[in-house]
Amino acid sequence: MAAPILTTTSTPSPNPLALIAGDMRVLDQVIAERLDTSVALIGQISRYIIAAGGKRLRPALVLLTAGALGVDSADKYKLAAVVELIHTATLLHDDVVDESTLRRGRATANETFGNPASVLVGDFLHTRSFQMMVEVGSLPILKVLSDATNVIAEGEVMQLINTHDADLTEEGYLHVIRSKTAKLFEASAQIAAQLAQASPEVEAACATYGQALGTAFQIIDDVLDYDGNTQEMGKNLGDDLREGKNTLPLIIAMQRANAEDAALIRQAIEQGSTEQLPAILSIIRATGALDATREAAHQEALRAIDALRTLPGNTHTQAMEQLASQLLLRRT
Repeated sequence: MAAPILTTTSTPSPNPLALIAGDMRVLDQVIAERLDTSVALIGQISRYIIAAGGKRLRPALVLLTAGALGVDSADKYKLAAVVELIHTATLLHDDVVDESTLRRGRATANETFGNPASVLVGDFLHTRSFQMMVEVGSLPILKVLSDATNVIAEGEVMQLINTHDADLTEEGYLHVIRSKTAKLFEASAQIAAQLAQASPEVEAACATYGQALGTAFQIIDDVLDYDGNTQEMGKNLGDDLREGKNTLPLIIAMQRANAEDAALIRQAIEQGSTEQLPAILSIIRATGALDATREAAHQEALRAIDALRTLPGNTHTQAMEQLASQLLLRRT
């Protein structure tokens, strides 16, 4: 049995990602090199969205897991870049589908460059990511990433089907976010384990950690759509409701609210309207839906931390534990 990791009561670093700051700089160099193209518009849009920043949790998860398992191969940077390019491609496509105008505090790529250019550059990033993952030369890694990309696409379609569906259940909601969001987190940790040639038990634990972390991340993201600060988040409060997305805070609020208040939320979801947003926010808070949703995220974070018990005990594993704990405190 691997050595146990430190518990969450241990003295934390202010930022668990500080441990891989040097790795992330190498990652940035790899991404910049692989975005080099003779088609100027591709480079312009790619750099625009990547330069917007963001948490980069998915590639960070590749690098943290690789560090926890003792991987010292340059392929870890290539795979981290692959994951970031896949994620960036989905952001470009998502913003077109959702007709979003604001991401990370500035205009979306589709708002700046138009929908056709955003979709096509998203396609370029997808295909470039597949070129890079093939270069690693591992069929198991290629299978995980290609399967994950397919599941993500299915999740996007499921979310589209569920748009304006006020009858979506908690189970249905979780199925969508585990496909659309958590799957790439899961793949990020799993491919690092494969690169380390870890045992099946360790690989499965890494996949579980990634899935649970990604699920917690998305649940908190959905909380912040009703309990965040527009300037801090870099997106508009109530965007999910405007897009007709029925997320866990609304599902729980409708379950707990009286018939009149539940009908108000149902109507807003079905119409994709934020006209009654102040009233809906009051209902969400009064029913305790935000606290209940945060508790659901807490349970996922605990599941992620528990999965780490299978990994070696070292500073990288401790950072992974802290990352899961800190997700529950995020405000952006």
